[in-house]
Amino acid sequence: MQTIIVFLGPSLEREAAEAILPTEYRPPAKRGDLLRAAQDGAAIIGLIDGVFHQESAVAHREILAAIKAGVTVVGASSMGALRAAEMDTLGMTGIGEIYRMYKSGELISDDEVALVFDPETGFSLSEPLINIRFTLREAERQGVISPEDHATLLTAAKSVFYPQRTYGRIVSAAGAALGWETQERFLVFVKLHAVDRKREDAIECLRHIARIDGRV
Repeated sequence: MQTIIVFLGPSLEREAAEAILPTEYRPPAKRGDLLRAAQDGAAIIGLIDGVFHQESAVAHREILAAIKAGVTVVGASSMGALRAAEMDTLGMTGIGEIYRMYKSGELISDDEVALVFDPETGFSLSEPLINIRFTLREAERQGVISPEDHATLLTAAKSVFYPQRTYGRIVSAAGAALGWETQERFLVFVKLHAVDRKREDAIECLRHIARIDGRV
């Protein structure tokens, strides 16, 4: 088995990650971390979570340097999906629906996957816009909200600064445009059925790495 280093934060809890791929996990990547991982002997680097605005983000040139050094770099879910969509033609491997949406141009801004989290526990303190998009689609599919409600809630979500995005804040931002009964119905729905697309893509990424390393 090869040396694998994965940068993981709030996209997936560590216990679940280790059950899929027992390996070395490091906190969300900041600038220079991928180069250090390559220097530490990683043959495969999984980039799932990375910092966005707190510190300097992972640079394209360090990903390219790792690839040129023979390291397999796989990205998904969050910063990994964003960078993979930008660099898959240069050798980075992208995994998951969020990567595909960035690649197709359906998603553009890093605001789609940005959130704030507790650095001690890794627990998410806000909801990324991409998860909100998938949750709204599912709520409409199940008849919890109408297409018009969907549009209203998405507009409200975009209007809230990303560190403050929670479903409660989004419903408040929608205000009177959303009926009281719809507000209550939607908030009950998200408590039980909110879609975590970032988590699903992180799982898919770890399973992909396990396969290419011959662990499954």
